[in-house]
Amino acid sequence: MNPFEIFSSKLIPIDLINIDTDQIIPKQFLKLVQKTGYDSFLFYDWRYDTDGKPKTDFVLNNPKYRDRSILLVRDNFGSGSSREHAVWALRDFGIKVVLAPSFADIFYSNCFKNGVLPIILSQDTIEYLFKNADTAQIRVDLAAQRIEFDAKSLHFDVSESNKRMLLEGMDEIAMTLKFESHIADYERKKPTYLSK
Repeated sequence: MNPFEIFSSKLIPIDLINIDTDQIIPKQFLKLVQKTGYDSFLFYDWRYDTDGKPKTDFVLNNPKYRDRSILLVRDNFGSGSSREHAVWALRDFGIKVVLAPSFADIFYSNCFKNGVLPIILSQDTIEYLFKNADTAQIRVDLAAQRIEFDAKSLHFDVSESNKRMLLEGMDEIAMTLKFESHIADYERKKPTYLSK
């Protein structure tokens, strides 16, 4: 993963509640064994018709929203199965941040493990952003835990461990390996009866 840096983007609005992981990445595209290559399958059933042609009325197929990297959604985003592929597809497509009033717990956790920042905002703020989605320029500063738009500056909550993971561009394994010498030292020092 790349370290998370301060950046600005306009919004990609999807004005729906309860978007589950099967809508984010349909099950037929879970066959890849690597963590990349899922971008063309993101929201596949919404983006393409039965012949595989892009649907012109879906937001991701609108050139206006191309090159934007902040997804704006409604309540309970990422519900359903716990597949990490949903976050992989978002990340591969270029989504760095998802703004929502609430997330499914496992999806929320998977975001941090895979380089996407989920930010929980109040219903009032989400409503404001949907009304101004075409013009609002959002600046995201993870280190300061702030987002800024339209002369507003809002704090968002994130645990220190999740914040560090994103800022350092590391997953849980990489974070653990930072303590490899301490782990090895503990293993050498522990009593022999514990190792049997």
